[in-house]
Amino acid sequence: MASFTAKDVKALREQTGCGMMDCKKALVEADGDMDKAVDFLREQGLAKQAKKASRIAAEGMAFAMTSDDLKKGVVIEVNAETDFVAKNADFQAFVKTCAQTVMDNAPADVEALLACQASGTDKTVAELLQEKVLVIGENIQLRRFKMMEGACVAYVHAGGVIGVLVNFDTDLADKPEFVTYGKDIAMQIAALNTPYLKAEDVPADVLEHEKEIMKAEVINSGKPEAIADKIVMGKIGKYYKENCLLDQAFVKENKISVQQYTNNTAKELGGSIVIKEFVRFEKGEGLEKRQDDFAAEVASMTK
Repeated sequence: MASFTAKDVKALREQTGCGMMDCKKALVEADGDMDKAVDFLREQGLAKQAKKASRIAAEGMAFAMTSDDLKKGVVIEVNAETDFVAKNADFQAFVKTCAQTVMDNAPADVEALLACQASGTDKTVAELLQEKVLVIGENIQLRRFKMMEGACVAYVHAGGVIGVLVNFDTDLADKPEFVTYGKDIAMQIAALNTPYLKAEDVPADVLEHEKEIMKAEVINSGKPEAIADKIVMGKIGKYYKENCLLDQAFVKENKISVQQYTNNTAKELGGSIVIKEFVRFEKGEGLEKRQDDFAAEVASMTK
């Protein structure tokens, strides 16, 4: 039996950039010999993948889907290097396969997802990913995903720029009108990038920081410090309306809040609706973007 430790797998992964399961397999094949394991990965074409893995992948696709009965939902982000590849049908199919695999297997994290058999195939997600990297020729990274159970509605904006998944507690999920309502909520989340569901979800430190800024703003405007706190309390209400989904003005009818729209819909349909949670993924958010210096590229070609 091959003799190696988890630290050896980690070291090989850091050295080659290959996936954990591939590194483990390589060490098994090489009987624990690190150099032979590197050679094995190169022979399998994974070194080529590892080289691509060092390149910036901040484009790609955010995607969201639900099961046919709306009882499960998945939102996922998969990154590539260029927007051109993100529009490739083969890449998009891979993203959807990953989302379906999450729904079918409920993996704990990205590492676990990579080890799953990809839905509808005889390969693992990691093997399918390696295949796409070699065929498409770009670094492709599974960045993140979230799965929810319960009544779910999904929305994908602009072909994969934003993916939204909303989870509800309701007895109306079988009604088409509920799905229409759910899409409205998801589209509002996509458009306004709301950070919180309700006022109680705003962290105490965030709220205190906002209050400090508001108070300084009030005092700097010339108002007496003695009444600054009262003015700030009024401003906090506006902060909630801007940053908490339930308090926001409903974009399609801004005279009512999202909570009021929810209550009205539930009453019209003869049931109850509670928005439990939501997730919004925007492709590439928080990632370093690739900067193409075409002048330098042309100059290098003339040398």
